[in-house]
Amino acid sequence: MIYTLGIDIGSTTSKCVVLKDGKELIAKSLVQAGTGTQGPQKAYDEVLKIAGIQVEDIVFTLATGYGRTTFDAMDGEMSELSCHAKGVFHMNPTARTIIDIGGQDAKVIQLNEKGMISNFMMNDKCAAGTGRFLDVMAQILQLKVSELENYAKKATEPVKISSTCTVFAESEVISQLSKGVDLTDLIAGICNSVASRVAALAKRVGVIEGVCMSGGVAQNGGVREALARELDTEICYTEDAQYMGALGAAIAAYEKYTS
Repeated sequence: MIYTLGIDIGSTTSKCVVLKDGKELIAKSLVQAGTGTQGPQKAYDEVLKIAGIQVEDIVFTLATGYGRTTFDAMDGEMSELSCHAKGVFHMNPTARTIIDIGGQDAKVIQLNEKGMISNFMMNDKCAAGTGRFLDVMAQILQLKVSELENYAKKATEPVKISSTCTVFAESEVISQLSKGVDLTDLIAGICNSVASRVAALAKRVGVIEGVCMSGGVAQNGGVREALARELDTEICYTEDAQYMGALGAAIAAYEKYTS
């Protein structure tokens, strides 16, 4: 048996995956703390404990994400784009367009039939259209990000959030609250705002059927459904969407070890 480990050190979270023989996912962990914190080490220690193996059992550890160059236990590192492509394609070989909405950026990746990246585009200049935007809005509304989806589903007339900047959008949301706008309509508008930003990015890359989401925001049904409407296509995702970078890193680790 060959055990490889992939760790995705993001801006707000650290995710780990342990693979057996390059295919079977036997353990995963997630810690709500990212680069520059103890989060990566905690996620690493936790995934080994869940897998029931020792550090010595791991033949290759590969890191990805913002903090990929800072993790002492790594044997190698790889870009987020490559790792998300490997992870998503492993889970769904029909994937041709990957939309990854992370804590601080959004990426759209186009794949060919072999799972190789043929085109990509990234937005890391502005928090609008990212998980950070949802975090800020949830804080204003005194809700958890995980609660936004249920509110958005009940909306009847979603409010249009016109500001393209998170700071200005924050003021806009507060203004709408002061006017007594229905909370469900306001939250649906927030989800639609994220979706429209990301959809514009996807359209610049070119959307090919077989659209999949990865990253933490993929779990937000309000954003996911709004994005499907914007792109007029079905969007596939799994409950493990947030682990796709770490999974791809573990696969790449296996490939490097066996090559």
